[in-house]
Amino acid sequence: MKKLEIHQLTTLDRLIHEPARLMIVALLYTVENADFLFLQRETGLSKGNLSIHLSKLEQAGYVQIEKTYRGKLPLTLCTLTETGREAFQNYRQRLLYLVSATGNNDVPPALNLAPAE
Repeated sequence: MKKLEIHQLTTLDRLIHEPARLMIVALLYTVENADFLFLQRETGLSKGNLSIHLSKLEQAGYVQIEKTYRGKLPLTLCTLTETGREAFQNYRQRLLYLVSATGNNDVPPALNLAPAE
């Protein structure tokens, strides 16, 4: 077991660490791009809430937002930038370090997705 260097926890990217933005970045990490409605459906966020979080990620340079049309319908495409991809990889490495350093290397077969009470 590694010795836990507790100060490593302070280096987590707080912009990504916020749960709604973590969902967005994790989804975008797995696809080339995603439209706004897909992100809304997958995250369960309201349009306004999703829009605010995407704007924060865009301001940080983590997400690129392109507004276009599919036929006559407006389409908002979101892409994780290279900066965003690197930030998420760094975030993942820090979480893996935490898991490793605390001695729990077992990966559960499935997550218990029930909300904490």
